[in-house]
Amino acid sequence: MAQEIEIEFKNLLTKDEYEKVYHFLPFKSVELKEQTNYYFETEDLKLKQQGSALRIRQKNAQWTLTLKQPHTEGLLETHDSLTEEEANLWIQNKMTEKLHVSKQLNDLGISFEDLYYLGSLTTRRKELDYKGTTVVLDHSLYYDKEDYELEVEAGSKEAGKKVMEEILRTCNIPNRETDNKIKRFYDRKQLQSE
Repeated sequence: MAQEIEIEFKNLLTKDEYEKVYHFLPFKSVELKEQTNYYFETEDLKLKQQGSALRIRQKNAQWTLTLKQPHTEGLLETHDSLTEEEANLWIQNKMTEKLHVSKQLNDLGISFEDLYYLGSLTTRRKELDYKGTTVVLDHSLYYDKEDYELEVEAGSKEAGKKVMEEILRTCNIPNRETDNKIKRFYDRKQLQSE
């Protein structure tokens, strides 16, 4: 599918809180997966200004170009598959147009020629199905920073919120306003540039 609506809830965790959630749910039996996001933007931050983000994700030897845009129910994700060669060209600022993402970028008034590679963020992820949702524990590394995060992905806002609140309450973790990974990545990049 080229597009989907993503409904997710996020909460940053301390390392100790990460361990609490890890032991509360059966994460021990889940395989650890590593994925890397490669982020792209325009010089004048047109994507960020429109609440959007563009990335290539490398996961399980697959490369996927994804544009995330605000949507009333969560985020609209538009995907195109890339070959490893195409992904490497993108990282070298030699972008090739892809059918679905190109259309969405054109609608946003963004040209492929205006895009450039920002950097990467690597996540060590464990995920499991829980009460009709997907619960994800992430340990992310970018620049000289690492963080821990709990995500709940759901088919509806109500289901996701209910599971997130249950986990936080049971593990005695405060609910924190949590920026998405691209925002945290941008903030860290800006600190590095100063």
